[in-house]
Amino acid sequence: MTGASVREALDAAVDGLRAAGVDEPRLDAELLLGEAMGLGRAALVADGGAEVPASAARAFGEMVRRRLRREPVAYILGRKGFRNLDLAVDRRVLIPRPETELLVELALELQPARVLDVGTGSGAIALAVADELPGCAVTATDTSPGALEVARANADRLGLADRIDFVTGTLPEGGFDLVLANLPYVAERDWPTLQPEVTQWEPREALLSGPDGLDAYRELLSNRGRGFRPIAAATSAALAVEVGEGQAGAVAGLMRGSGFGEVEIRRDLAGTERVVVAEWVGGAA
Repeated sequence: MTGASVREALDAAVDGLRAAGVDEPRLDAELLLGEAMGLGRAALVADGGAEVPASAARAFGEMVRRRLRREPVAYILGRKGFRNLDLAVDRRVLIPRPETELLVELALELQPARVLDVGTGSGAIALAVADELPGCAVTATDTSPGALEVARANADRLGLADRIDFVTGTLPEGGFDLVLANLPYVAERDWPTLQPEVTQWEPREALLSGPDGLDAYRELLSNRGRGFRPIAAATSAALAVEVGEGQAGAVAGLMRGSGFGEVEIRRDLAGTERVVVAEWVGGAA
């Protein structure tokens, strides 16, 4: 690819990525070449006739080879944008998805004093809440030591480390007026239908959740007396979880059966029932 123009390099990469079954070959090629040349996408495509420097061509070629193996672009770049933040990501954590922003938006709506982020992964939810709600005390948990390393590193780099308490495990003792959770929700039967970017690269333990995809919710709700107790300043506590397509009704039923009160289902921008919110007003279970 040495001596090729930006347009030629992109076209060649797009042809190869499309043949490999990549969903958005043009977008991916532009992101990778932009990274190799140190340019944003707009600047990159503005001058398609510019020559790609030899060093950038070599870096771009290696990144395209990784993408041809269906490695996600976020892992190749080592980062993923989430709301106002640029998060470092690698194979120890799931890549943050746009639909997960619904949980952050709920926190902004409810204005909680203390938030618990269960299964924080890269720290996306906890970090966004800490960034956008400066007066909120945030605790983030994960059972994966590797994920907590990534989350803590993100917090340090973003200057938010003093705003978040990272804890190994699931539900720490104590009261929170909002518990947020992006739990594993892929059913074992659906695993073979997922894209190679997911099944071959992202952490399996952060995705799979039993035969019907609901095991993680059952486990969380079995501990409903921990973490969900209202803090002194709140009359009730809320739990909000992200769910997979078609799971909202079942998860809402699990919540009602576990002592939660009013349950609400919210849709993402695609119209999918994506977040289930419930109020906990009971005592410790």
